[in-house]
Amino acid sequence: MWLGGDERTDEDALKNEFEKRFPGMKLNLTTDLSKYHSPRFDEQLAAGKVYVDSIAFQTVHDFPRWDNEGALLHYAPVGLDKVYVPMKDVRAAFYGILTVGWAGKWNTDKLPGIQAPVEWEDWLRPEFKDKLVLTYPNDDDAVLYAFDLIMQQYGKSWFQKLLKQNPRWVRGTRSPDTIMQAKNSTRAASFTSDGLFPTSNIKISHPVKGSFVTWFQLAAIPKDAPHPEGAKLLHNYMLTKEWQATRGSWPVRSDVEPPQGYPPILEMPGTNITYFREWMSDRYRVERLRLWFEDQLGTAQGLSPISDDI
Repeated sequence: MWLGGDERTDEDALKNEFEKRFPGMKLNLTTDLSKYHSPRFDEQLAAGKVYVDSIAFQTVHDFPRWDNEGALLHYAPVGLDKVYVPMKDVRAAFYGILTVGWAGKWNTDKLPGIQAPVEWEDWLRPEFKDKLVLTYPNDDDAVLYAFDLIMQQYGKSWFQKLLKQNPRWVRGTRSPDTIMQAKNSTRAASFTSDGLFPTSNIKISHPVKGSFVTWFQLAAIPKDAPHPEGAKLLHNYMLTKEWQATRGSWPVRSDVEPPQGYPPILEMPGTNITYFREWMSDRYRVERLRLWFEDQLGTAQGLSPISDDI
């Protein structure tokens, strides 16, 4: 399986759970940035030598194209009828297997006693000067989407004010979490990573007036997958109530309870989980925006988050 993610250990749990649930089965799981996985899959298709059995990427705009090219197997796992309609292809060529929801986060050990930042303007307060760690928006489409949502509401002037806060820019959406927790760093807050639940020292917020990022990761089985039956078993497992209920985020199935304290994803205020796919499909808009941020920040600096040890 090829899985889109920021860290190679992103879905070790999936491998361990699947192999425990089905003794004798081995899941070879390769995690890398979706923007790298997608063209590699295109190369397999162009060469007529598909060797991956299952794909699950953030690049949701690619799946309809692959289906139109006849590259995807139309297969409906058990439970697909319970997956929210906007998250699945009507012919079962692709479907959501998990959701991602971002939040504002801050480390109370480093920022004790502050008023909780809720709205996007709150991150411009003086206490966040030299404290923010953020992912480059020109390096990740989901981060780019987050900044686009904010600037649609507050304009480019909001971003110019953010720059005066002197944020540290990093690659990868897991890197801010690591740096916020690091005792040798004064960086203490971020809004470019996922997470729904607070911990003892990391607090969580979502905007009430503003919009925040959610999306569903699409999965598919290539039509020429070398091990289609194994891929079918994996996709059936990922859509089970058991697996959906333990992801730490909203389930893609309507008959699985949302995370404690949250409404179902289609009822969550401040976000529209279906809009990310529409936004990703407008590549002209996405690329123009990416270049605008590159002009503001320069190119993303640093190693790939897969190999940077952050």
